[in-house]
Amino acid sequence: MGNIRSVAQALEKVAPLSTIVIAQHPEQIARADRVILPGQGAMPDCMSHLEQSGLLEAVLGASQTKPLLGICVGEQMLFQESAETKIPGTTTQCLGILPGKVIRFDVEDKLQEDGSHFKVPHMGWNEVMQVQSHPLWQGVPNSARFYFVHSYYVVPENKNHAFGTTNYGGLFTCAVANENIFATQFHPEKSAEYGLRMYDNFTRWNP
Repeated sequence: MGNIRSVAQALEKVAPLSTIVIAQHPEQIARADRVILPGQGAMPDCMSHLEQSGLLEAVLGASQTKPLLGICVGEQMLFQESAETKIPGTTTQCLGILPGKVIRFDVEDKLQEDGSHFKVPHMGWNEVMQVQSHPLWQGVPNSARFYFVHSYYVVPENKNHAFGTTNYGGLFTCAVANENIFATQFHPEKSAEYGLRMYDNFTRWNP
């Protein structure tokens, strides 16, 4: 679903003695010690691919029993429904692991500090404010910059699930966590030193 290979390369760099598998079969996920759910592109296509690949039930199972890290659309997929859809007036049903929804930025009528209009998608480097402490933030300073590229973002129903925020025409949630799950809207694999540090933290996280 887009950025899988770059995620694998980042993991190979921080965990060279580990075996990194790009899963093609449910049993590979079942055997894994920990799972990363990356995603890039349109939500309906990502959900359809997950279902058609036969990996859906394995991912749901992993979300209950293993450390799981969601990235970009992989974060959005954890929630109940997304406004990103191919049929106007409907929503796309997601994994439903966390309560909440996914909505589109509504910033076109807002101006940035330089007088230019905000654009969608939100693309480029932006500061991430850590609103709750977490083992994956270890060694990552508050307000560190990470790389984003997205038009939609999550709105958690439970505010205790929000662990990071970013400002783009207003604050939005960019990192969530609950028990064995952590997920980010930004791309750690595209975010240089601090992104690699988060992946390193994930490989050693034992919730």
